[in-house]
Amino acid sequence: MNNIQIQLVQETFEQVKPISDVAATLFYERLFELDGSLRPLFPTDLSTQKQKLMTTLAFAVAGLNKPETIIPAVQQLGRRHVGYGVQESHYGTVGAALLWTLGQGLGGQFTAEVEEAWTAVYTALATTMQEAARETAVAM
Repeated sequence: MNNIQIQLVQETFEQVKPISDVAATLFYERLFELDGSLRPLFPTDLSTQKQKLMTTLAFAVAGLNKPETIIPAVQQLGRRHVGYGVQESHYGTVGAALLWTLGQGLGGQFTAEVEEAWTAVYTALATTMQEAARETAVAM
């Protein structure tokens, strides 16, 4: 992920913030459509989960210029997800649901360049989470 990609992600996330409730709903609907087996990993009432998703995304996106400020939290998130039953294969599904949601929310502003930027950022964050999750699984 480069500085231009970081800037694109930060700029487009500002456009998503005003529709964060709708975006979170779209994300979870799409996630469960892509893989219904993920539904039991989440509470029946997704209200709090949706808020956590958007808060976590906002934190990560805001810290992209200074990764050292977000990496420990992203690693901890990966470790916690092991306890939730998240498997490495789930990260791809989450990424697909996220990109689809961004496409819906941003419409015509979700250009190929923006998609590539979000893909790079998500891949970096997911890889950090997965590495921390693997370390946790080995330690168990």
